Amino acid sequence: MLKRIHVKHLTLGMHIHEFCGSWMEHPFWRTQFVLTDPKDLDSIRATTIKEVWIDVANGLDVAPGTVSTSEEEAEAQVEQTFQQLDDVPAISPPAPSLAPAPRDRSPTSMAQELETAAAICRQSKTAVASMFNEARLGKAIHTEKMRDLVEDISSSVIRNPGALISLARLKTADDYSYMHSVAVCALMVALARQLQLDAEQTRIAGMAGLLHDLGKATIPLEVLNKPGKLTDAEFAIVRDHPVAGWQMLRDGGMADGPVLDACRHHHEKMDGSGYPDKLAGEQIHIFARMAAICDVYDAITSNRPYKAGWDPAESLRRMAQWSEGHFDLQLFHAFVKSIGIYPAGSLVRLSSGYLGVVTDQNRSTLTAPWVKVFYCTNSQLRITPQTIDLSAPGCTDKIAGREDPAHWNFPDLIHLWSGFDFRTTHTH
Repeated sequence: MLKRIHVKHLTLGMHIHEFCGSWMEHPFWRTQFVLTDPKDLDSIRATTIKEVWIDVANGLDVAPGTVSTSEEEAEAQVEQTFQQLDDVPAISPPAPSLAPAPRDRSPTSMAQELETAAAICRQSKTAVASMFNEARLGKAIHTEKMRDLVEDISSSVIRNPGALISLARLKTADDYSYMHSVAVCALMVALARQLQLDAEQTRIAGMAGLLHDLGKATIPLEVLNKPGKLTDAEFAIVRDHPVAGWQMLRDGGMADGPVLDACRHHHEKMDGSGYPDKLAGEQIHIFARMAAICDVYDAITSNRPYKAGWDPAESLRRMAQWSEGHFDLQLFHAFVKSIGIYPAGSLVRLSSGYLGVVTDQNRSTLTAPWVKVFYCTNSQLRITPQTIDLSAPGCTDKIAGREDPAHWNFPDLIHLWSGFDFRTTHTH
């Protein structure tokens, strides 16, 4: 049985199942271990993590009377919040542009946009990798040449948000840093549109997403990809990356203050417990608050050398369960609406007993996306894939719950929703 508790109630002998925060907030890049070392306990309490999940079946329970939350209670709270979000369309109408858009931004289907999005991902990976390499060599960063890249990413997101955002999530360990920047750029654009920011603000939001993690170029790869626990010195190096990136951008002549703010402050928290400057609430620029959400979502849904990424829908629910002081809740709710409660690629179970993967969102409702069903749990057999619009008049099927892809281990899950073989997409 899992329980969510405050870190002040942690004791030696408890089995830590999961930290309620992103991997960048603590030095333990693995979870699910019994806490036996007093130094580890001190390290956890010294981080910005406020809560953890413990498994009382494999370790000590909390003392009687200690405040805790069960899995069922946490899920019920999230479900209630997300169901209320369905009163607002997942994607707002386009905000008026300050200038005519230079690229075609007419709405397209997921299938139509995926090919274009894959090409943009390949182009973006090359450009961002070059920028990171220049940063590692100590060369000046010329961000003006990234404007066209941001425009291409923005145009794809405006045509269909799910395509590029979902493809950019499919990363290998080798290209994580580069494609993470591309993914956060796309997520920032989608969120900016949900907030109905104007064209120039949306461009700046995309640029902030693309450049927010530039400081990671200063982290030695053996530290960035270390599979085990980080030493105090290594963790300090990792936590220095926001300031390092901010300095590189400032020295390179970056004139957009919000981009600099997002780079330096995307690890700040609303309750003031973040870093590097322990800003709180409105002290944190809105683009930095947006970047904090987009950065964490992409990080926890992506595979890393030391950890498999979480399912998109599961990731949103875990983020919603973290302490209220972590994210700007209004912005987080807007973020959920921008990508959907069940983002493309989410494995779901329908009330009919079929399993399916979400392929696209419906603009009219968050709870009834397009789903490609391909497996019957009653017969335990694959079926001919069929795409269903759960919002269509007369459709009686609905999503009954999420499923863990790791439990089912369908080898073609990515191909089912995207039509791509992951081995031949933008990451290779």
